[in-house]
Amino acid sequence: MRTICTALIVPVRTSEPVRVQNIVVGRRALEDLVGGEIETVTRGDWDVCLNADGVNAGLPPNLRAAELMRDCGLDLADAARGTVVFLGRGSHGEPADAPGHLVKRAEDLYGGLAA
Repeated sequence: MRTICTALIVPVRTSEPVRVQNIVVGRRALEDLVGGEIETVTRGDWDVCLNADGVNAGLPPNLRAAELMRDCGLDLADAARGTVVFLGRGSHGEPADAPGHLVKRAEDLYGGLAA
């Protein structure tokens, strides 16, 4: 069974819009989005998926994702490299849609989100 969730995707390039997108949640799909092996950090009802080797690989800092994380109580500014993906976290740890409060905060920070 494939799990499809609505993800909040924050590209590293500021010329690309922050977007909300339905994705098939799985290691391979997330690795494709972040550009390498994923590292997942949990904060309350959401997870942030980062490139695990972003610093060593010399990926550029993702200032928008770092700002959003910091604004939501998670300070991982140096770890936010390359594209960053936010997902929700279900009551049993399963992937879920990105929570509305996180999407709303991203809208507040960056204007309308692309679909």
